Amino acid sequence: MKARFLLWCLPLGVIALLLTAADRVLPSPRPAADSRFTPDKGRFRILQQDNEAGTEEFSFQPSGNAWVLEDETVLRVPGSVEMRTSGQLRISAEGVPQRYAWSAQAAKKASGTVEFDNGTAKTSANVSGAKQAVQRDFKFTSPRIAVLDNNLYEQYAILGRIYDWNAKGAQSFPVLIPQDATPGSIDVESLGEKSVDGGNLEVLRVHSTDLEIELYFDAKFHLIRLEVPAAKVVIIRQ
Repeated sequence: MKARFLLWCLPLGVIALLLTAADRVLPSPRPAADSRFTPDKGRFRILQQDNEAGTEEFSFQPSGNAWVLEDETVLRVPGSVEMRTSGQLRISAEGVPQRYAWSAQAAKKASGTVEFDNGTAKTSANVSGAKQAVQRDFKFTSPRIAVLDNNLYEQYAILGRIYDWNAKGAQSFPVLIPQDATPGSIDVESLGEKSVDGGNLEVLRVHSTDLEIELYFDAKFHLIRLEVPAAKVVIIRQ
C-alpha cells in the first residue's frame, strides 16, 4: 500500500510527500513547556472538494501512566469499496510512542503492530492471503517519533503537544507510517493565531517541498481542523 491521503480519493501521498531523508541527523526537540495531555473525544467530517468523503471517530484518554489514542475512519467514495481504518496508539505523557496497533479493510484486510523501544520501531504487518507476517525494524535518532498513519487524522493532534510553542520556528520530527512501514521526518512550524468561525485557533504548518498541511488547535491543543489546501481536502471537527 502506498501512503495516500484519502485512499481512492486523491492520487496524493500525504506523509510520503512530506517525508524527507530518513537517515539524516535530526535534532531532538525540546519538550513543550506544558507537555501534559488532556482527554478528548469526538468526530471529524472528511471533505474533499466540499464533498462528504467519510468520518473519523476518536478518543484520547489516560491509561495508567500513559495515554491511549483510539480512532477509526470510514471512507465512502462513489465507485469505490468502502474502506475502514483503525488505530490504537499508546504514548507516554511526554509524547513518546510505546505501542501501536492498526487495521485496514477494503477489498482486502490488513493489520499490524509496532513496538517502540528507545528510538527503535519494530513493525509487523499481516495481509490477508499472505503466508506470513512482514517484520521490519527502524532506528530513529530520537525516541519522540510521530506516528502518522494512513487516513487516521487525530494522530496529527499529538504534534500540537510535542511541538515547542515557546521556541516556535521550524522543528523537525521523525515520522513512521506503520501501514506502509515507511520512516522519515517532517518539519512543523507555528503560523500563530488565525480567526476561524469567530474564534482564535493556533495554527501549525506541516510541510515539505511537495505538500503543506495546516493544523488548527484550540486552547487545550485539541485538533479542530486540518487542511490540505493544494488537494482541497478539509477535516472538520463536529
